[in-house]
Amino acid sequence: MPYSSSEFERLKKEHQIFSDLARTLTSTLDLSEVLRIIMEKVQTLLRPQNWSLLLMEEDGRHLRFEIAVGQGAETIKGHRLQVGEGIAGWVAENGESVLIENAGSDRRFCGRFDELSRFTTRSVICVPMRMGGRVVGVIELVNRMEETPFTDLDMRALETLAEYGAIAIQNAALFDRVQRLVITDDHTSLYNSRHLYDILDREISIARLQGHEVSMIFFDLDRFKLVNDSHGHLRGSKVLREIGHLLRQQEKPGVIPFRYGGDEFIVVLPGSSKDDGVAFAGRLRELIKQTTFLVEEGLNLRVTASFGVASYPGDAHDKVELLRFADTAMYRVKESTRDAVAAA
Repeated sequence: MPYSSSEFERLKKEHQIFSDLARTLTSTLDLSEVLRIIMEKVQTLLRPQNWSLLLMEEDGRHLRFEIAVGQGAETIKGHRLQVGEGIAGWVAENGESVLIENAGSDRRFCGRFDELSRFTTRSVICVPMRMGGRVVGVIELVNRMEETPFTDLDMRALETLAEYGAIAIQNAALFDRVQRLVITDDHTSLYNSRHLYDILDREISIARLQGHEVSMIFFDLDRFKLVNDSHGHLRGSKVLREIGHLLRQQEKPGVIPFRYGGDEFIVVLPGSSKDDGVAFAGRLRELIKQTTFLVEEGLNLRVTASFGVASYPGDAHDKVELLRFADTAMYRVKESTRDAVAAA
């Protein structure tokens, strides 16, 4: 059956939009950029009064409003709903698209977000975003601008847009995973020495421009060879993993931990003085000393570490000197008392 002129124009517009999205997916791995463009295309093609993109959280039991556009949208952005709750939750749970002309009469409708945004939902399209057979989010459109119900043609177009969104999420997730593999020590899950030099370049440049300090803590486990000799390398490796876990618990803005190699670890403290670094190293020394390792193995092992602290620009002029001075301070401890902190 031949298309009417309006249907033909609609198909032309859809084709152009999908071509634009395809080009975007091949030119960027920036998820926020792709989602922004999808947002624009949804508005252009389907003209909803309100619409939302909800992403599945890691627990697989909740959806979060990642994007919300329209009247009262800012009041719901960032809010969560349970999988199974409302129309969006039902779509996430069942993996099926729905087209509802009168939302108020649908048993799946949940009015709490209407109350929150002071908005009245009439018609709804909601479609799942799937990745590898798993629902990773949903897109929900509410009320056409023209105040007529959405159509099956609208739903099919939205399903295609959702496929592009799922591809964007998958690409971003794969890219993020590759990036983490490149910069992360796979044994302890801390950043590796390759990433250390990149971070030092960045933080020293910022410190130079803004007149800040950067401190570094370099520490080495004491007599770690005895752990390997007495309990085996597998258990020694597990101790290193548990040290990595302790350091990850300390990670926050201004505290960046690394595994440098073997049983050597580094903590970079952007914006911190050498005195701050010495104080933090003292707390870390006490934490390691008081922690019992290999509890699951029934060994209840205790270890200590030797710490050296240096700072930029007080001690060092660049990253190489900063690393060298912190290392030298650590070795002063190593060759004397062990289980202590020394400053450059």
